[in-house]
Order: sequence, then structure tokens, then C-alpha cells
Amino acid sequence: MGKENAGIGSVRIADDVVARIAALAALEVDGVSAMAGNYTSDVLEKVGRKNLSKGAKVIVGQDEAKVDLSLMMAYGYNIPATCQLAQTRVKTAVENMTGLEVTDVNIRIAGITMPKA
Repeated sequence: MGKENAGIGSVRIADDVVARIAALAALEVDGVSAMAGNYTSDVLEKVGRKNLSKGAKVIVGQDEAKVDLSLMMAYGYNIPATCQLAQTRVKTAVENMTGLEVTDVNIRIAGITMPKA
């Protein structure tokens, strides 16, 4: 992404930064337990979320971004409703923080996390 700032210079946001924003926004949704291929969100809290963007793929254009997320869902949540909320939250977070227009938020459910007995 290259944004001009009144002739002062340009700002470029790395794909990984956008991916982290998207992943954090998705993890805030009740029912999303983790990014696929990552640790659970509880472990991520403890280790500082270093590999947070592992389940997120972002393609950033000049003024737009496309986000693909692989998520783990918690058992017992309505998958379509939870995904719709996650899509909205990701779109809003990325657009507000980066100024990019998010054209797609595609979610793949990679698995279900069972409650601890």
C-alpha cells in the first residue's frame, strides 16, 4: 500500500501487519477459538501472539486488501452467524486502522475446538 501524505512522503503497510490486525479482530469474536495452524488463543496471550498471522493470508493492493483466514471454532457456536460477525469485525478493523478498502474477507473453518472436560 502506498499512501501519499501531502507531498511529505509515502506510507507502506506490510502484508503481515494487515494479517495481524485481521487475526486479532477475528479472535475477538465469541466462538472463534484460535487461528488454524496456531496455538489456542489462551497460549497466544501468554507468548505475546508472535505467530498470530499464521492462519491469515492477505493480499494488499494500492488501496484495497483481500483477507483469507483459517479459523478454529469453539464447539456449540453457530458457524454461519459467528463467521459473519468475524467477517464484519475484520473488515471494520482493517479499514479503520489502515485506510485500505477490504474487498473480501474469506473464512475457512479448519476445525472445532472441543470444551475441556
